[in-house]
Amino acid sequence: MTTSQTPTQPTSSTSAASGADAPTRRAVVTGASSGIGAATVRHLRAAGWDVVAFARRADLLDALAARTGAHPVVGDVTSDDDVAHLVREAEARGPVHAVLNIAGFASGTDPIDASDLDRWRAMFETNVLGTVRVTKAFLPAIRRAGFGTVLVLTSTAGHDAYSGGSGYVATKHAEAAVADTLRLELNGEPIRVLEIAPGMVRTEGFSLTRFDGDEARADAVYDGVEAPLTADDVADVVTFAVTRPQHVAIDTLVLRPVAQSSTTLLARGPLVTRR
Repeated sequence: MTTSQTPTQPTSSTSAASGADAPTRRAVVTGASSGIGAATVRHLRAAGWDVVAFARRADLLDALAARTGAHPVVGDVTSDDDVAHLVREAEARGPVHAVLNIAGFASGTDPIDASDLDRWRAMFETNVLGTVRVTKAFLPAIRRAGFGTVLVLTSTAGHDAYSGGSGYVATKHAEAAVADTLRLELNGEPIRVLEIAPGMVRTEGFSLTRFDGDEARADAVYDGVEAPLTADDVADVVTFAVTRPQHVAIDTLVLRPVAQSSTTLLARGPLVTRR
């Protein structure tokens, strides 16, 4: 599968203060070893944030940390012990102002009547319960910081169902509901809850994981699509949302490539104007 090249120091459309006299803002990013998570680490570091990068793959995480100056913590969002360790590591560096729940994956395309429940269970453990576990663990830290942001990366699959999505669609709908519910529960506190819902994004591993390593099937997802979103496109929007003034809450933001008008309507072939 071909992937887009991403710069080490991207240009981000943010307005975060990064002067010498500006207080350090600190973010925790899950799923940070690759794809949108790694791109988000790069963009936040470019915007002047201290970043704690959390993921399972130590080699990729260490390489990212070496390139960006992020603080790597190896662990799994499905583990209570790993997440507790993450909180300790993050707060040891100072106040935590943002928690970005990026970790997630899709597995399989079976219809519901032929579903592999082990696939569903694994997706729910990471995508939904992982998000809840990390968010729950960090809310006390954000309160100690005095203000902050919880961001949940969902998908357009969390707003519109599609055939073949089954378990993944269900998890993303659940994540969107978690974000909506938490926003209501935190009303009156200086804590924003943001949901970013991308459409088609071409990253190095998402479709490959979904199709159990079958490169031909993974590549076919993007056949003929002019300019799917990249990890950097999404990370730029995530960073934009997080770096707005604290009183500005972007509750839900949907982004898609121009070729994708909805979850199920996708143009394959060159985009041309009608005359």
